[in-house]
Amino acid sequence: MMVFGAIGFTAPWLLLALGALPVLWLLLRAVPPAPIKRRFPGVALLLGLKDAETVSDRTPWWLLLLRMLAVASIIIGLAGPVLNPEAEQAEGDGPLLFVLDGSWAGATRWPQQQEAIEAQLTRASRLGRTVGFLTLTRPEAPVFQSADVWRTRLAGLSPAPWQPSMDMLSRAEQALAGVGDFDTVWFSDTIEYAGRDALIEMLQQRGTVEAYQTAANVLAILPPAYEDGAVQLRVLRAIAGEEREVVIQAQGRDPAGNGRILATATATFASDETEAQTAIVLPSELRARITRFDIAGQRSAGASTLSDDGLRRREVALISARESREGLELLSPLHYIEQALAPTADLLDGSLSDVLPANPDVIVLADIATLGEAEAAPLTEWIENGGMLVRFAGPRIAASDISRIDEDPLMPVRLRAGGRSVGGAMSWGEPKALSPFANGSPFFGLDVPADVTVSAQVMAQPDPTLSERVIAALSDGTPLVTRKNVGQGQIVLFHVTATAEWSTLPLSGLFVGMMERLAVSSSAASATTAALEGTTWIPRRILDGFGTLSDAGTLPGVDGPALVEEPTGPLLPPGLYASGDRTLARNVLTPDSTLSPATWPSDVSVRGLAVTPEQPVAGLLLSFAILLLLADVVVSLSLSGRLLGRSNAAAAVLGALLITGAPVDAQNSSPQITADEFALAAVSELTLGHIITGDARVDEIALAGLTGLSDTLFFRTSVEPSAPMRVNLETDELAFFPILYWPITAQQPMPSADAYVKLNNYLRSGGMILFDTRDADTASFGASSPNGRKLQELAASLDIPALEPLPEDHVITRTFYLLQDFPGRHNSRDVWVEASDPNVEQVEGMPFRDLNDGVTPVVIGGNDWASAWAVNSGGGPLLPVGRGFSGDRQREIAYRFGINLVMHVLTGNYKSDQVHVPALLDRLGQ
Repeated sequence: MMVFGAIGFTAPWLLLALGALPVLWLLLRAVPPAPIKRRFPGVALLLGLKDAETVSDRTPWWLLLLRMLAVASIIIGLAGPVLNPEAEQAEGDGPLLFVLDGSWAGATRWPQQQEAIEAQLTRASRLGRTVGFLTLTRPEAPVFQSADVWRTRLAGLSPAPWQPSMDMLSRAEQALAGVGDFDTVWFSDTIEYAGRDALIEMLQQRGTVEAYQTAANVLAILPPAYEDGAVQLRVLRAIAGEEREVVIQAQGRDPAGNGRILATATATFASDETEAQTAIVLPSELRARITRFDIAGQRSAGASTLSDDGLRRREVALISARESREGLELLSPLHYIEQALAPTADLLDGSLSDVLPANPDVIVLADIATLGEAEAAPLTEWIENGGMLVRFAGPRIAASDISRIDEDPLMPVRLRAGGRSVGGAMSWGEPKALSPFANGSPFFGLDVPADVTVSAQVMAQPDPTLSERVIAALSDGTPLVTRKNVGQGQIVLFHVTATAEWSTLPLSGLFVGMMERLAVSSSAASATTAALEGTTWIPRRILDGFGTLSDAGTLPGVDGPALVEEPTGPLLPPGLYASGDRTLARNVLTPDSTLSPATWPSDVSVRGLAVTPEQPVAGLLLSFAILLLLADVVVSLSLSGRLLGRSNAAAAVLGALLITGAPVDAQNSSPQITADEFALAAVSELTLGHIITGDARVDEIALAGLTGLSDTLFFRTSVEPSAPMRVNLETDELAFFPILYWPITAQQPMPSADAYVKLNNYLRSGGMILFDTRDADTASFGASSPNGRKLQELAASLDIPALEPLPEDHVITRTFYLLQDFPGRHNSRDVWVEASDPNVEQVEGMPFRDLNDGVTPVVIGGNDWASAWAVNSGGGPLLPVGRGFSGDRQREIAYRFGINLVMHVLTGNYKSDQVHVPALLDRLGQ
């Protein structure tokens, strides 16, 4: 390619033909040839006469200029001009390998990466270079094929919800072992990972390496943790920079089961910092509804983190030394604990031997001093596996010898003999208040009321480990609550009773907050290798690279230790895993993950993804040349008197050019109406509507098709619809239309989040959408065509029920006409509706089953019904359907199918109910 500034030429040698233009000028000047001048005496009689029309003996200069421009346009167009040409790689004429990181880190900017890949494919196609693809997250041996072939497969590429591992890079090197020399174009996701340098060095030995990566920062969120009464969230960024705020959205389900944003929080990156923290304080009931946390504005698996049982209600077993008697609940050792934990936890009653097999999260022992060996051994094992034991002191513990000389394994500290109380042997002068909770205590941040006092307690024996085990103390420094870790669990001791005998603590709201924090934080350490040993976890829901959660299908189970030890990958995708009634989230990042920016050797050129695509202009120049030649024909005919008088030639040429060069935008030519005018027009009569796709031709056919269907309804039924309307998903109200026709095009834009909310509300409130992929002549239902893949992408966020092919006895087949085929411009029976109950059976003697108690919210097919319904301004068919009588019959059945659809929307299962009237009457004994 030869480049001149902002334009390049793929065949620059053709520009040499421009040198022949002066010769062409001289030749054209000689056409027509100059007349021979001869003197004739009789000409004197004609002197003084003027001819209204004269014929020039030479071609006018402006016509010569028109022809020269046409020839120059042809020459330049054939030279292959390209706007915004990209400089070619030096000596680049062999195979070209496209290497993609293909990880979650590039998901947010995946469309920009695909545009950059497509631009490079165009460049390779122009140079005639074969191309191979190697995705490091899914390494396979590259197949070098034409760039045009790969362009058709580009839509099938998607990021994986994991990063390339050492094993994946090793397999990538093995896949390239038998391949010859090639140049490499690497599309990076901006994140550094182990093994990149070795792979880059290997690729440089095969040829040149060029890298493309975005300058935008990569953001990720770590798994949530519940600490100090709040959900703690940490956000990472790959590149430290200026101060920046990010919004974190807590998503979950409301009481009606609908997904929504339950809370938001803002995390701020300090200048030159790569980590930001924030916390969300929520009531326990709301916290239990959270399913995931997302970084607003980011669309990747790393910008989403799933929540599991760590934020949900805990099972707490309550055990006391004495049973409560009827009418004396306020004296029960467990009464205040039950009141404190009932709103936030599931409470279990029973003996210790009864509750241990249930594996509760917390066990509370109220004034139980001694445990037998048969109880102590399994209780200790339960604590070591992650359980929390909460003990309360009382008269029994104060009077016992437990943990006096040696520390009891089930007590956090040693105790002094007797106790301490107001007026006792170790007397306080007055009841003591609580000291503010220290930083590091699970109670830190709770307000200490002034009216909470302690009048008696059991005393901890001072020793070197006591200070680090105290998590709450009195104003004089006396330990009030102590704690120690045992294996993966912990033991907590309140040095006062669980009743109001020794303190006013159980009567206060502070007691509720302290118990809630202890109960909620108890299972955070359970997801460890030792705790999961011998368990198998089945994947239920998995994340894709864009952070979308979907059903896991038939993925195999994962061993418990591997679930927390192994990195995510094809065999361990991030998502939700279940074992029994427990759920564990395996997120893309772990709590100790970090992000680092990718670095490149100095001899590797690095470019951004925001490249201006090359624009071939050969077609425009050749089209311009054809227009000029057509204008030349018109002018030549006019000058010869065969078309128009020469006086009108200029006007004719000008008019032709204006008509050719001023296309009318049919989409924007219609007058704009206000929202109120739109609503009045839509509700004045029954109105059919179609979704605007942005393709002017498709929208024109859709409107003409609904016009034809509306006319047919008017003449054949009692329905008298008004003129159909175009519906903009972003601005128009959908509830005005009983049925919406949605033609699918491969290039139509995705609706916004607000538009999807309106669509789902429309489907749930009884509306119907007829999805038409218009490709039944070339593809079947599914993703086997661009329109089919686009439909799957559009419908991914819609609340669509399970579907099935339209049964022969479905109510749509008989709402007005009896039908067994549902053709449009194409004739295919591949039409899908809401699936019926598989348990429905046909009643004996009835021709139909009682299907679909309601209106199917969607009908999906590809028969291009609008083209079959479409009429022109005169009421005749706009587009051909089939040939002869069979085509007319197919169009008629298409109209009948449209009438049945509208009747189904308006009447529901009225016709189906009428068919079953005899069976209903027989059942009632009538």
